[in-house]
Amino acid sequence: MWEKQLELYDEIASMAGIERKGKTMPYTSSNGYMFSLLNKDSQFGIRLSKEDTKTFLEAYPNCGEFRSHGAKMREYVFIPADLLVSNKKLVTSYLKKGLTYVNTLKPK
Repeated sequence: MWEKQLELYDEIASMAGIERKGKTMPYTSSNGYMFSLLNKDSQFGIRLSKEDTKTFLEAYPNCGEFRSHGAKMREYVFIPADLLVSNKKLVTSYLKKGLTYVNTLKPK
């Protein structure tokens, strides 16, 4: 499961033109902020603005909040494996929205 999710994550990041970082904890970041993550449970999350989160959850209410190491990740939405497989274009567009969002934040 882990390898398949990592493969999908890499494919989506590549489609978005974004470099995936991390060997044991894959993530993407910009401006000093992480905006996507593949956790140890093979779950994928994307950090979004409040507006994009609202739009996403209205369209995909079964996705919900994202957790990593048992903690709720603020501003992240959970992207289920079936959505990663069935709609890579959509997930890629939201990954780009995550990048755009963190680039609006004060640099760390």
